[in-house]
Amino acid sequence: MKRVWILNDLFVQEADLQKGVAKLLMSAAENFARKTGAIRMVLATQISNVAAQSFYKSRGYTKDREFDHYTLRL
Repeated sequence: MKRVWILNDLFVQEADLQKGVAKLLMSAAENFARKTGAIRMVLATQISNVAAQSFYKSRGYTKDREFDHYTLRL
């Protein structure tokens, strides 16, 4: 079975938006995943977070059509 890295959280301070910080963080995470033999990275965004969705799409991420994700609030 090949490695799949899960990106749990990516937050950029509001003052640092539009400065390329998110791009640097994502590049570092993606490069780490490649170096460790991962075949894929997965992440999730809120449905309402259109800016994040656009950002990830611009980096080549696509919506997962194979799996539904479930959550249980405790």
